[in-house]
Amino acid sequence: MAQYGMKIGLKGNLEEVKSRLLEVLKAQGFGVLTEIDVQQVMKQKLGIDFKAYQILGACNPHYAYRALSADEDIGLLLPCNVVLKEDAGDVEVSIQDPEVMFSVVDDEVKKAMAGFPQEVKLSLKAALEALQRQN
Repeated sequence: MAQYGMKIGLKGNLEEVKSRLLEVLKAQGFGVLTEIDVQQVMKQKLGIDFKAYQILGACNPHYAYRALSADEDIGLLLPCNVVLKEDAGDVEVSIQDPEVMFSVVDDEVKKAMAGFPQEVKLSLKAALEALQRQN
């Protein structure tokens, strides 16, 4: 399976973990712009029962501005997706890896943004580590 992100497993239910996740993301300057309740969408649109699964679109305005200033088309890679999946009393929290996402930009933009994906990744890893410590 391909590695698109960083993930941790936590005890608890999705809503409890989500609440804590929002706090640790906020501490790193991220807010959530979008929320997709995949379980609800699958039920409403397809009549399918699906596990508790949410996709959050997280954004740090300072990082977003820097990225968009380098290349406005980077908006296609934003916001940073965060996935919460609940399964048998555990919740997996995954955050897309900025280094993987930025690997698709052209060489000129990579040069202009040297070190940037790593900086964003460190911030997101810090949020995951803080969440893990709370568990």
